[in-house]
Amino acid sequence: MSPRPTTGPAARRSTPRARIGPDDLRRTFEAVPARTSAEGEPFADSWWGRAWVDALESLSMDEARLARGRAYADDGQVAAITVTPGRVVAYVHGSRARPYRAELRLRTFADPGWEALLDAVAERPGHLSALLAKEMPHSLARTAEEAGVRLLPAADDLDPSCTCPDHGRPCKHVAALCFQTALLLDSDPFVLLLMRGRGERELLDALARRNAEHSARERPAAPAMPSVAAGEAFAARFLPPLPAPRPVPPHPGQPPSYPDLPGARDPLGLDHLATDAVARAHALLTTGRDPLAGFTEWQDAVRLAAARPTAGLTATTRALYRELAYATGRTTTDLARAVAAWRQGEAEGLTALETPWDPPAGPFDRARPALAAAGFPRFTPWRNHLTHPAGSLQLRFGQDMRWYGYESDPGTDDWWPRAAPDPDPVSALEALLAGESIPDTAGDDDPHYVR
Repeated sequence: MSPRPTTGPAARRSTPRARIGPDDLRRTFEAVPARTSAEGEPFADSWWGRAWVDALESLSMDEARLARGRAYADDGQVAAITVTPGRVVAYVHGSRARPYRAELRLRTFADPGWEALLDAVAERPGHLSALLAKEMPHSLARTAEEAGVRLLPAADDLDPSCTCPDHGRPCKHVAALCFQTALLLDSDPFVLLLMRGRGERELLDALARRNAEHSARERPAAPAMPSVAAGEAFAARFLPPLPAPRPVPPHPGQPPSYPDLPGARDPLGLDHLATDAVARAHALLTTGRDPLAGFTEWQDAVRLAAARPTAGLTATTRALYRELAYATGRTTTDLARAVAAWRQGEAEGLTALETPWDPPAGPFDRARPALAAAGFPRFTPWRNHLTHPAGSLQLRFGQDMRWYGYESDPGTDDWWPRAAPDPDPVSALEALLAGESIPDTAGDDDPHYVR
């Protein structure tokens, strides 16, 4: 791939936008474009970013692999990077057409180490101010070490792995991933803290609580006020009973009509959102439970989009797709694919689309013999996926113990949910081969044609 020359501080500080998972423990950064760097120029700007590179270089005994990895990073051959506690993962394009999965594991802190670190940081408010400014002063690293916690990694903290045949530690693909990770650390030291085990929101909440407790301890105690018995205080007062609650209507009401004014939001889209909010409020009043409690912003956006018909896609639905995709930082194609997964299995279907996982021994291990006994060719396993050798059909084992059918054009990696899930892999594959479509998602009206 041809690099786009980009130099100077602006190039170094351009950080890819990150998507943050619902639990603050998963951040995915978009791929960094290709750029050029001068001979001998440090790859990272910040001292902590350079310390990360130093740890990588101390891990490797092969300067040629490191140089090749840096060239891969400069050429933009590292795809989106996902950071979770103790793990950094990305696909890296090498000399072959199919990218390799590069992974770097990092030792996380145990709870006592976190408590010691948070206590030490809370004692010096300047540390919190620096973190909020996306800086990591040397004094913060020293404070952590004094508390028995080493923030910046050494070679023995890093454990690389890759799907390539090179057994170097690290190989050039992992080295490229490490160099690109140094750029992420340059602009946001919370990425390092997430690698060590905790997300940004959790850490800031914990530090805020400690600061409040510290301020309370230092604030002088208020003078004691004379106490009055509750019976004496309310003896001369009469509290009338609360009025009876209004009866809950048997059905959700209709929202008001919204005028179609120049420059105003789409009235039909507003009506759809208002109708959904009314139904949710009615369910809360009648059952005492919110039917959408626990949904993430992305799940709720997919649910809203899935409630709109896509056969004969209307301008209103197209506008809703564009607005929901923009609000969640996704593309309309991402949203359309997620809608297909939602119609396939609601929240569990969306999880099957977006979250590969390692299923325990049992139904997944029995699937390939069952498919072979039914006369199907040998499927290729990867985590919870089974892929047809022709590369156009795939079964994904969901965490609800059902098999979800997927289809892609041969030779591409563009998988779309097709057919309803089934606990039996053979039945799921037969439904996929029979072309049993998910309701309201078929043909040229499929929403991934939204523009």
